[in-house]
Amino acid sequence: MTAPSAPDDCLFCKIVAGDIPSEIVHASDLSVAFRDVTPQAPTHVLVIPRSHHPDAASLAHAEPGTLVDLFATADEVARAEGLTEGYRTVFNTGAAAHQTVFHAHLHVLGGREMSWPPG
Repeated sequence: MTAPSAPDDCLFCKIVAGDIPSEIVHASDLSVAFRDVTPQAPTHVLVIPRSHHPDAASLAHAEPGTLVDLFATADEVARAEGLTEGYRTVFNTGAAAHQTVFHAHLHVLGGREMSWPPG
């Protein structure tokens, strides 16, 4: 299955294309990781697929290998950021879950105690 075409107004597609600057911390053939502009923890990095899919479920159905790459990238980012005590990974899927950019993205959060339950 091929990735759906990216909408012209997708913020994350523009970051992947290099049209919008961001602080890239890691990149692979399948993904890009960059610092969140409104961090919710001392370390808050977004890991996104280079291909456009509106959410994690769509990505999982279309490109399961890319979903695996997002988690491998998240682990590489966490190690590089010194998150040896642990970190949280989060996908928000859908507006009701507070997804605001409809391009699949994995949040990597750490650097402070993570409370449970989240949200």
